[in-house]
Amino acid sequence: MAKVAVLGTGLMGAPMARNLAKSGINVRVWNRTKEKAEPLAADGATVVGSPEEAVEGADVVITMLLDADAVRAVITAAAPGLREGQVWAQMSTVGVAAIEPLAALAAEHGLTFVDAPVQGTRQPAEQGKLIILAAGPQAARQKLDPLFDVLGQRTLWLGDDGASGAATKLKMATVSYGISMTAAVAEALALAKGLGLDPDLVRQVVTGGPMDNAYFQAKSKAILEGDFEPSFTVSNAEKDTRLITQTGESAGVRLDVVAATGERLRRAAAQGHGDEDMAANYYASFTGKQ
Repeated sequence: MAKVAVLGTGLMGAPMARNLAKSGINVRVWNRTKEKAEPLAADGATVVGSPEEAVEGADVVITMLLDADAVRAVITAAAPGLREGQVWAQMSTVGVAAIEPLAALAAEHGLTFVDAPVQGTRQPAEQGKLIILAAGPQAARQKLDPLFDVLGQRTLWLGDDGASGAATKLKMATVSYGISMTAAVAEALALAKGLGLDPDLVRQVVTGGPMDNAYFQAKSKAILEGDFEPSFTVSNAEKDTRLITQTGESAGVRLDVVAATGERLRRAAAQGHGDEDMAANYYASFTGKQ
């Protein structure tokens, strides 16, 4: 059974580490704010005080952090505890431009780099139902497949070269869909409210028809009930829209909807909703206070 270090126990990293520990895997966890990691001890994880301590003796290192800068800083801090041959599953959403530099960092330390972002938010992470997008050497898969089976409902391998960024490229495409759809749901409900209608009427029309889906139901429910307990925050979604639009620009693809959604998310964050679920972009629709 592999020994696993999980670096980053936030909204996504914590349930991922918990599921690994509960499955009987030897898991050590580190988080910048240690208090956020400490509850994982009750699930069987070992909570440590530094990235270096977390990675010592690990077979697999998992990073689930905010962005590329955070990932680089944490792996650099962990460097004294790293050893050649460890598998690094980089599961954070960092954008395509960051992959080659991170792969180079892995090579500096003799790590086997696997680009492995996930599709899904907090609830799928808690349920072990993430979709894992991965690219990396065949040899790494033997260690990672049992872990990915715990973390997700399926893994889509996209080649043997983690440095190609293939998995992160696909993540950019799929997360753009989820974020943009959230904005579309929020705008439709906001328009109904602005026109003096009960926004629930939109839900009633869509439910059971060709436009209905589980995602619409979840996000419309959050908005209608005013329950913005974060599954994926406004601030994180806004960060991703910047990565997505940068990726599109580099590929010669205009992403007008994602760019507009980014503006909505920035307005929502400025209104004080940055730490709420991204469905709170609903409030960005209104010129007055709601």
